[in-house]
Amino acid sequence: MSSAEAIRVALVGNPNCGKTALFNQLTGSRQKVANYAGVTVERKEGRFHAPSGRHYAVLDLPGAYSLHAASLDEAVTRDLCRGFYPGEPAPDVLVCVVDATNLRLHLRFALEVRELGRPMVVAVNMMDAAKRRGIDIDLAVLERELGVPVVPTVAVRSGGARELVAMLDSVADKLHEPRVHLPANLADNADALHAETRRLLELAVAMPRRTAEIDDALDRWLLHPVLGLLSLAVVMFLIFQAVYAWATPLMDLIEVGTAATGEFVGAMLPDGPLRSLLVDGIIAGLGSVIVFLPQILILFAFILALEESGYLPRAAFLLDRMMASAGLSGRSFIPLLSSFACAVPGIMATRSIQDPRDRLATILVSPLMTCSARLPVYALLIGAFIPQKQVLGVLNQQGLVLFGLYAAGIISALAVSWVMKKWRRDKSEHALLLELPSYRIPHPRDLLIGLWERAWIFLRRVGGIILALTILLWFLLSFPGAPAGATGPAIDYSFAGRIGHAMTTVFAPLGFNWQICIALIPGMAAREVVVSSLATVYALSAASDDAATQALTPLISNGWSLATALSLLVWFIYAPQCISTLATIKRETNSWKQVGISAGYLFALAYLASMLTYQIAVALGAG
Repeated sequence: MSSAEAIRVALVGNPNCGKTALFNQLTGSRQKVANYAGVTVERKEGRFHAPSGRHYAVLDLPGAYSLHAASLDEAVTRDLCRGFYPGEPAPDVLVCVVDATNLRLHLRFALEVRELGRPMVVAVNMMDAAKRRGIDIDLAVLERELGVPVVPTVAVRSGGARELVAMLDSVADKLHEPRVHLPANLADNADALHAETRRLLELAVAMPRRTAEIDDALDRWLLHPVLGLLSLAVVMFLIFQAVYAWATPLMDLIEVGTAATGEFVGAMLPDGPLRSLLVDGIIAGLGSVIVFLPQILILFAFILALEESGYLPRAAFLLDRMMASAGLSGRSFIPLLSSFACAVPGIMATRSIQDPRDRLATILVSPLMTCSARLPVYALLIGAFIPQKQVLGVLNQQGLVLFGLYAAGIISALAVSWVMKKWRRDKSEHALLLELPSYRIPHPRDLLIGLWERAWIFLRRVGGIILALTILLWFLLSFPGAPAGATGPAIDYSFAGRIGHAMTTVFAPLGFNWQICIALIPGMAAREVVVSSLATVYALSAASDDAATQALTPLISNGWSLATALSLLVWFIYAPQCISTLATIKRETNSWKQVGISAGYLFALAYLASMLTYQIAVALGAG
């Protein structure tokens, strides 16, 4: 069935209502992620076939607290629900997802959505959690009073959306019938909305207490001003330990597979440009990046689990005072944490920060968070220069160094935002208002779908921009060949070799050799390309076939000084962000000036910090 024949269903609701879990329940892996036309707001669409044979296209709209938009996310949701968004067909049915344990907040938004007059179903989600808390919801009364169909769902349970699918079929049969016009004038009257919400709660909901006992018990510890911060530090520390401890066996398997593939392809082809391209360029380059996929997925798994558990808003609350003293707010925490995955979605997530001053400050420091694209570079250098041994009998020394690099990025971001706070005219502070959702155990299905999306995005980059840059770099390193009578390595006479040697004049104070200088250029497109670029450079500059097939780690550990490695590690804490991050800053701020400020101060910090690191390390005998 074509897209035109599919019934379009839009899922709407407050943040933390379980809307995305319900979307995953309905569509499974049949999803695609993109951006809405003209804005950097994530667009998730999926499809499913109902037992009736109908075909549905489901759109997961950004979470919103009101149709009176206070952010770009809410504006997109409002316009799509009304059918006014350019380039997007109007939804045939709106499914407003509400949290059964927090109807006091979520019913208000459902009333606003109802006022749009479109075909609508209210999905009362997390009914299992409500039952455990002794919350009794009379769905029949709620349906009668709302005037729209109401169904229970349990998005984390297999078959938990069965009644919703049946109701969608029922609504689909009546799409062309005249709509029943309900009493209006609620959406534009806040007092009337609150009064109607209270009336519905009194009629249909019996709640023994407003919050769950387990939530209160956990919050006494996790929101404690001292114990809470210690707990957060321990959680983040254990994440970085796990990134190394758990990923090593899988990385070893990938390395063995890459080496075997290179030997097999090399044995099948005669010497020549094609063999060099495949073995030294594509296999050596891409293999050196793919090997870090296990570490990236482990990091993502922890971030997704923290997000699904309801812990992240509490971490934002804990850090609000510290971040406010540095010129940010607790709302900056989640965008900055998202930047650990990639600065692009982190910058996009700043749309939830309503204060323009705090939003701009968060955008400018987001690139200092250690994104997953830096992880391959860190892992390569740490594996080559930091011994793998236990500290205090239980801690991994390499994991400690990785934790230190992440901590350096965080401290630097706070320092930069503090400086910006001192320079700006408006030094007022803004109160933090956050919804603290109930704690919940992350569902394995949602975690696996999230990890699959991240893995697919990473592999598409490997097969797209990284592959293209690897082939381009191979060409620049291979041509032109050495002239007749040349005494130096052929690579010195190539385009890339000449560029690299010229750049060493600028980067010599940092301890960078010409191979590193070459790798920095494609690294501006995507940081993880630095690893594949180094692999390609060393494969092509190897003195023998045996040297060319070696792993990159022993090559650089034998060829670089510790001072150079430390300098490069520090460079990537501050390195000017990739081109896609610059483009996102331009789109979000609509200002080339902010793009220039961001790129300029990051390059200056990177150069100065790397130079100091290298010169101090050399003075201490590490050169």
